[in-house]
Amino acid sequence: MFMPPRTRAVVLLLAALALVPAAGPAQAPAASGLRFSAHAVIEAAPVHYAIRHHSAADPEVRNGAIPALYGPDGSIADLAGHAETQALKHSLAHPDLRIILTITEGHYRIIAKRSAGIRSMADLRGKRVAAVPDSSAAYYLDRALAVAGLSERDIALVPVPLPPRDAARLLLDGRADALALWDPEPEIALAALGKDAIIFDPDTGYRELYNLHSTAAKLADPATRAKIVRFVARLIEASATLRDKPEPAIALAATVTGYPASSIRRAWPMHAFPAALSPGLLETLVSEEVWLAAQEGRKARSRADLAVLIDPTIEAEARAWLRERK
Repeated sequence: MFMPPRTRAVVLLLAALALVPAAGPAQAPAASGLRFSAHAVIEAAPVHYAIRHHSAADPEVRNGAIPALYGPDGSIADLAGHAETQALKHSLAHPDLRIILTITEGHYRIIAKRSAGIRSMADLRGKRVAAVPDSSAAYYLDRALAVAGLSERDIALVPVPLPPRDAARLLLDGRADALALWDPEPEIALAALGKDAIIFDPDTGYRELYNLHSTAAKLADPATRAKIVRFVARLIEASATLRDKPEPAIALAATVTGYPASSIRRAWPMHAFPAALSPGLLETLVSEEVWLAAQEGRKARSRADLAVLIDPTIEAEARAWLRERK
C-alpha cells in the first residue's frame, strides 16, 4: 500500500518506539522530537538511512545544515550534518558549536578536459577551474594545486553557486576546463565527457570530513543529550549496515538528493562511512583554519581554540549504550 513519505516516517517512528523496552539504567530515551538538518548530499546518506530504517529521529529538516541549529526561535534543528570547512566558518559566530561524530569521509579529485590542452596538473595553469569558494572543495583544490607547485593565483576560479546542481554542465558547455567538487557531479562529468575526461588524484593528505554537529547547550541538557546519544547509537548501527549492504542506502540517497541512482552508485566508492570521530579531525581543522583565515583576512585560531569544537563524549556514551544492549 502506498504511503506518503511523511506518514511513513511517522509510522516507522511509532513502531520503533513500541518495541523499545521500559527505560532502565542502560536505556536512552526515545529520539522522538529530535530534528536533523543537512543539505541534499551523498555524505548525509547514513543519517537519512538511520532515520528511515533505524528510527533514529523524527523526519528530517532539510537544506539547512549548521545554520538550522541557530534559527530565529533558538533552533530549527537539534543536529546538523556539514563538512568541517563550514564548522570552522560558523563557529566564528557560534563558538558553542560542537562536532560530535564523523559521518562520512569524502575522497575528492579533479576532473579536467583533454580537449582544453590538459594532460597534467601543471597544465591547469591559466585554465578555468570550477569549485565552490570557501568550501571543502576549494580547500582540496588549494592542496591539490600546491602538490603541482601551483596556487589559486595560477588558475581562473569559476565560482560554483550553491547548491551545485548541474556543475558538471560547466565542463560540457565550455564554461570551465576542470572541476573540483564533491560527488556525484564529478561522476556525472566523467560519464558525459567520456574519453575527453582526465582525472587528477594527487596525494594531498586531505579528505572531506562530513561531521555531525550540535551545540554545547543542547549537549548540556540531560533530556536532549540522552536523545542525541540514542541517535548516534542508531547512526553507528545504520552505518555498519549500509557498509555491508549499500544498495538500500544508495536508493535512499538518490531519493533525497534527486540524482539518478546510477550516478550515486558510481560515486559511492568515493565515500567511507566510519560513524566515528576521525582521528585526524583536529589536524585537519588546524590546517584548514590557516587557509580559511587567509581567505577571510583574519587571524587564525589556535589549536587549543579549535580543540574545544570537538566533543568525543557523545560517541563514547553511544558506544557504551550499544554494548550494554547486547
